[in-house]
Amino acid sequence: MHILLTNDDGYDASGIQTLHRTLRSMTNHHISIVAPEGQRSAMGHSITLFQPLFVTEHELDGDQKGFAISGTPSDCVKIAIQGGLISKPDLVISGINQGANLGTDVFYSGTVSAAMEGVILGVPSLAVSLASYDFLDFEPSAAYLAEHLDEIVLSHQQGLMNINFPGKPQSEWAGVKVTKLGKTIYDNVFERRVNPRGRVYYWQCGDRIQDLEEDTDLRAIQEDFISITPMHSDLTDFKCLESWKPLFNKSGGLTSNGV
Repeated sequence: MHILLTNDDGYDASGIQTLHRTLRSMTNHHISIVAPEGQRSAMGHSITLFQPLFVTEHELDGDQKGFAISGTPSDCVKIAIQGGLISKPDLVISGINQGANLGTDVFYSGTVSAAMEGVILGVPSLAVSLASYDFLDFEPSAAYLAEHLDEIVLSHQQGLMNINFPGKPQSEWAGVKVTKLGKTIYDNVFERRVNPRGRVYYWQCGDRIQDLEEDTDLRAIQEDFISITPMHSDLTDFKCLESWKPLFNKSGGLTSNGV
């Protein structure tokens, strides 16, 4: 199997480099790396249209090359698969990210967006995160992923799996839960400042409010479980699709009398 590794933390980030080393030592898969040249967190699914993408080659094992890209995480997957940098992979793994990607945060996440780009281009994908900014040991998560990779891929041969590992030693993990996305809301504050030249600018900050509903990824991580959430690229609200058809599928407008 050919696996493309990418992320939003940057080519040299510990998470992706640890995952690469671990997969190389524990599996026989062919591994490629195409990742941003630097930090690109919270970029969502943005792509670069009006600037060039610069590519820097890095030595990997043997004659293999890794590529650092000047653009976004989604750019990396696009140029890797459609730009001829590598042969088409069988699997995209985005991560291991430093910090959780849970609940509605997935809409902002460069990690999840890079994996979703793989799905859009017809490649099953995993978004993998370590749910802590303080616990910095990626080895247990990488080893678990390498050990269980084949069964994970066989169980989900299309779409995206969003996987979050507890930010604790493996001995403290409670197990694995298949979850749904939770709800995360931010009580944002925009601090107004003025620079020395008199120009106004703002710093965004705030507190995160989590709904720890049962069976959510947020609850699972809170209880020290590995969270695995199946996702797909189709955002269609199918319930509304059916209920709206009688309202809108008429030549005269919302109703038969044109009102």
